[in-house]
Amino acid sequence: MSEAAPVQVPHSRLQHFPVAWFAMIMGLTGLSLAWHKAEDILNLSIAPSPWLLLLATALFVLLASLYSVKVVRFKAAASKEWAHPIKMNFVPAVSISLILLSIAWLPVSAPYSKLLWMAGVVLHLILTLYVMTQWMHHSKFEIVHLNPAWFIPVVGNILVPIAGVHHAPLEVSWFFFSIGLVFWPVLLTIIMYRVIFHTSMPERLMPTLFILIAPPAVGFISYVKLTGEVDAFAQVLYHSALFFTLLLFTQVRHFASLKFFLSWWAYSFPLAAVTIASLVMYEQSGNVLFLRISGVLLGVASVVIIGLLGRTLLAVKRREICVEE
Repeated sequence: MSEAAPVQVPHSRLQHFPVAWFAMIMGLTGLSLAWHKAEDILNLSIAPSPWLLLLATALFVLLASLYSVKVVRFKAAASKEWAHPIKMNFVPAVSISLILLSIAWLPVSAPYSKLLWMAGVVLHLILTLYVMTQWMHHSKFEIVHLNPAWFIPVVGNILVPIAGVHHAPLEVSWFFFSIGLVFWPVLLTIIMYRVIFHTSMPERLMPTLFILIAPPAVGFISYVKLTGEVDAFAQVLYHSALFFTLLLFTQVRHFASLKFFLSWWAYSFPLAAVTIASLVMYEQSGNVLFLRISGVLLGVASVVIIGLLGRTLLAVKRREICVEE
């Protein structure tokens, strides 16, 4: 008598729902903030920022609900993701999304903004400590695992002061700003070493190079919020972000040929961040050059993020996302 064939249990797509989805919230919220800044400074007749904010908020609720169900139903899959040497660095995108939403909601509702900020800050501190503990006590990390997404857990703390100066004593914002600022050059040095002296990053991770723009751009915005002026150090931060933007723009042909992955959303938030930084430079200096730069960057960021939304919807329709790797 022959043995019965083993029953094949189909995998749920929710089991493979990646935490990298939250990079979409970062990009959309960043674009909403960029448009809001432009509307405020230039008194624009059009106001897409409220609609972008509503879209980002609704998507966050949807993604957070789906990921929460994944954590409950597929604990092993979620635990594997949190321990993965590359994917674990995208987990704090959840807390960063909350912090960004708190910034975007601040002009609309200060109490709601504070609630989001407190939840995001507490969660991000916990995730920063978790990820750094994994970095310090491990047997799995190799240089090939390193990519700019490693900025997200630790350097992401640099976002906190933007809304934090309104919601907590100034020392709290300086605490988080200091964490991000100290670890930015440390990680940047290691990443540049990996990029220059080792094999190229996998195609899936190439878009994360745009994350190089975010720390100095966001650092500039936070620093101006903390000090109220554009001094020499602020100039260094802003122009570093501008250089990284120029560097990556000159390599556009390399990025244009990449196959679509969710990691393409790594293009979005850094472009929005350097756009906002340029608008702040114009606001502080009155130099029309920065207005022109911010206009170009706002146009690029808007086109890129609209394109990302369309390509992501197409990938969902084709069932290219939430599949076993």
